[in-house]
Amino acid sequence: MDTYTVLLVDDEEEVLQAIRRKINWEGLGFSVIGFANNGVKALEMVEEFQPDVVLTDIKMPYMDGMELAKNIKAEFTTTKILFLTGFDEFEYAKEAVHLEVEEYILKPVNSTELINVFTQLKIKLDQEISEKRNVAVLQKYYMESLPFLQANFYSILIEGRLREEEISRYLSDYQVSFEGPFYCCLVVHTSSSRVPENMNPLLLAASVQRQAREHLGEKWQAKCFSYLENTVLIAQLKIENEVPELTDECDRFCRYAQRIIGAVVTVGIGQVCGRLTGLAQSYSSAREAVSYRVIYGVSRAINMKEIAPKEMSKSDGTLDAELLNLFGMIRLNSDEDIIKAARRYLNHISYPAKSLQQYHIDLMDLISALYRFAVNNDIEVPDFTGNIRNLYIRILDLEPEALEKWLIDICLLLRETLISARSKSTQSFVFRAKEYVASHYSDEEISLDNICEMLGVSNSYFSTVFKKETGNSFIGYLTEYRMERASRMLIETNEKSYIIAKNVGYTDPNYFSYVFKRRFGVSPSKYRMEHGSCEK
Repeated sequence: MDTYTVLLVDDEEEVLQAIRRKINWEGLGFSVIGFANNGVKALEMVEEFQPDVVLTDIKMPYMDGMELAKNIKAEFTTTKILFLTGFDEFEYAKEAVHLEVEEYILKPVNSTELINVFTQLKIKLDQEISEKRNVAVLQKYYMESLPFLQANFYSILIEGRLREEEISRYLSDYQVSFEGPFYCCLVVHTSSSRVPENMNPLLLAASVQRQAREHLGEKWQAKCFSYLENTVLIAQLKIENEVPELTDECDRFCRYAQRIIGAVVTVGIGQVCGRLTGLAQSYSSAREAVSYRVIYGVSRAINMKEIAPKEMSKSDGTLDAELLNLFGMIRLNSDEDIIKAARRYLNHISYPAKSLQQYHIDLMDLISALYRFAVNNDIEVPDFTGNIRNLYIRILDLEPEALEKWLIDICLLLRETLISARSKSTQSFVFRAKEYVASHYSDEEISLDNICEMLGVSNSYFSTVFKKETGNSFIGYLTEYRMERASRMLIETNEKSYIIAKNVGYTDPNYFSYVFKRRFGVSPSKYRMEHGSCEK
């Protein structure tokens, strides 16, 4: 039996405790994950825990229940909302219907009424999840995949096997519309090793594809199809800068898929292109982004441009599979794997099976490829900062053992430099975010969206890295910074509390006092008194 999570929201503490105490939540199939006494706090908890149900009062300080419901419905469409209120007014009821609220319950409410409401809600939630998990429905959908011709067209498009002049004919013949003007490939990878009990991996992947089509397809006008055991979406963007928003939606989808159907999903976001012929490179970078799940974790979206901004380089058709494998090892794997890949590549070009001339050509290709890799990633390697001509001559004269040692040393140095560059990149934008807070904390409009737009990254990636680097969420850090500034102003100045509130970004002095007391345990006025302020 599925257990669903409930968040209780009411500014009357006794109401919250009574509801929790009088209801056998576990027996009804629910668990209470927390309480909030105002809408602002409730929205923060919804964003963090994504509860299945929110039972909220309407009249509350800072943000009322109506506004809270609107925010929840905008971001978390599957969350069920119940209103618990002492106001039997037509306008409230009308707005509740408009917001598609499950129930409008009038206070005072007895336990029997609440039990009936949650019993019916449990049935509804079970039915919705049953439809998503029903094996017969999944089997039917799996057999009714995209028409073959369209799927084949999308496949050869991302493989780069179409010339520019051929594309319009395919679009017309297969009745496919691409409005763009920008495009981005998404690779949706469903883990086949972490599958819910009694679930067929193929059916699970089909369910994920269906959910991806529903959650991402309409807004991004995405073409969805299966390719190499993954789901691929070709998303369409109106402007190039929409990609952070797309990344955040993909991130929310990954968490949704795990919570609702038990699938462990990773979405790789490729680079944005302005032509359909660029989708081959976009797909390649999206697939590479998925491989970074071994570093950044699963059940999340990974934007290749964000995690490795200087590692994006154009693919070189002259590099064979072994050389591409070696570069993949340099980006992602251990020293041992890199050494094995380097030796495998040298075996691949070993000249006993070739002419000496071909061996020399292969070595020059290797040096050129390593040089391009270093330049594209802004890596300074001693062998490549001097005279390249001399390097060619020196390498051609090396005996096999010496050549192997040189290549392994270069590859390990490239790996070490890339790891350092990634670390500096994340530390750099965390530092920039902190600087932004220090200079804009008095701006009431500052938000996670503002900072991510300024940095050019998605909310999900920024939040993950910021918390990893600082141990705090961005909103938590901003609040902490504002409170520290406010506490100093209370001690060092004679300004009234409402002026200090405005100076640290709070237009509502009551809410400022609430946050301040939550941080320091006392009101601003008492804090000033206890710390010997000179307030007049």
